[in-house]
Amino acid sequence: MFDSTLFYASFVLLLELVFIARAILRPHRDPASRIAWVVVIVVFPVLGILVYILLGETNIGRKRSERTRRILDKLPGLTETFDGQEKLLAAKIPEQYEHLFHTAHSISGFPTVSGNSAKLFSVSDETITSMVADIDAAERHVHVLFYIWLADNNGCRVVEALKRAAARGVVCRAMADNLGSWDMIRSQHWQAMRDAGVRLGVALPIGRLIIGSMKRRIDLRNHRKIVVIDDQITYCGSQNCADAGFRVKPKYAPWVDAVMRFEGPIARQNQHLFIGDWMTYVDEDLSQMLTAPIVASQAGFAAQAFGTGPTVRHSAMSEMFESLMFAARREIVITTPYYVPDESMQNALCAAARRGVETTVVFPARNDSFVVAAASHSYYADLLEAGVRIYEYVGGLLHTKSFTIDGIVTLIGSANMDRRSFDLNYENNILVCDTTLTGEMRQLQHHYISKSNTVSLQMVRDWPVGRRLWNNAIAMLGPVL
Repeated sequence: MFDSTLFYASFVLLLELVFIARAILRPHRDPASRIAWVVVIVVFPVLGILVYILLGETNIGRKRSERTRRILDKLPGLTETFDGQEKLLAAKIPEQYEHLFHTAHSISGFPTVSGNSAKLFSVSDETITSMVADIDAAERHVHVLFYIWLADNNGCRVVEALKRAAARGVVCRAMADNLGSWDMIRSQHWQAMRDAGVRLGVALPIGRLIIGSMKRRIDLRNHRKIVVIDDQITYCGSQNCADAGFRVKPKYAPWVDAVMRFEGPIARQNQHLFIGDWMTYVDEDLSQMLTAPIVASQAGFAAQAFGTGPTVRHSAMSEMFESLMFAARREIVITTPYYVPDESMQNALCAAARRGVETTVVFPARNDSFVVAAASHSYYADLLEAGVRIYEYVGGLLHTKSFTIDGIVTLIGSANMDRRSFDLNYENNILVCDTTLTGEMRQLQHHYISKSNTVSLQMVRDWPVGRRLWNNAIAMLGPVL
């Protein structure tokens, strides 16, 4: 006689064993992550398996992954474009920081280039005004890529600038992440750009939710913010194409961002990142744009761009952060909205403070993600005990992702100090070696600190047991999420 209950129980048990084995064999997972997933699958047999299917693996889809790798392999390298301009490759970097640029080179293969200049923007409206002015002055092409592009004042200012540029014959290409810019992509503004001649692309299209989630992890996103104009100007930083009021989450406004406008050979490296993303999702071969000789003055600082993501070397972004921490000799100043480190990064930051490096981290006082806020707070005690200074910015949601060491080296870009930026999202950053530009970033970081509350060890120790229990329980989900 057929026993349906026994059959069901046996089937679920077999399925559990299959997914437990899959979680254990999954590459690039630390032991804590594997243990956490095994516990989830065992404790919640059916639900745990479904959650693992949705969130357990860093998978953008086999076909999409293969296409991305083919595109990147096809794109020409950048070193040969400097033929006859060897001085641009002979970037002057203090010996104690050279290895940082070797690390960046190992990620995207871009050389360190000198001959760059930059301007730091710390007000969202001013950043967009500068972008619009550069688009209006463009002569050959404009490339833009944003994670979040809203149909608000600033978002529409960029839309109109692209339409104007396309109307006068400038080749304009605009790409946005399907999830982050969902409303813009489905709006009349997107169609109006297409009608005006702007070439459009959608990064990581979602498609049908249920079917798509079975083939790939749909919460893997293109978090990059890239603007390249005429292969000579590029922007890099934390700001999306939106107002500081950020109408999708207005109660946390203003969003406080920092962006650098670069001129020089570094623009070609952001161009390479953009073209790699564009060719992955749009059937247009732009590889020849990367072979044109680079024209630049010999004056200027050294810089290097790199991009990370699910199809790039695992944990490349966290390696970069940790390399900066270990390289610092006098000072580390970090601003980040989201701090959910792995164990090695937390230890590296604590170790920096313990060896006498003045180590400061600035977080937002109010975070738009209560989960991330709780997880971040769970790390406060250890950081403070090690001597790290913690400040919480109260002038809005501090969204700036900046990292300076010793007043000499700056890292700016889209990557947060959390596991999503380490393992899941496509990110872009630029590493700079220049005392003047780093000094400007330090002044901005000091401004953030002046508008922040100091977090003391005693304050953290006085948190109620319930709050500490909540923070630590949420942090335990880090390896799972």
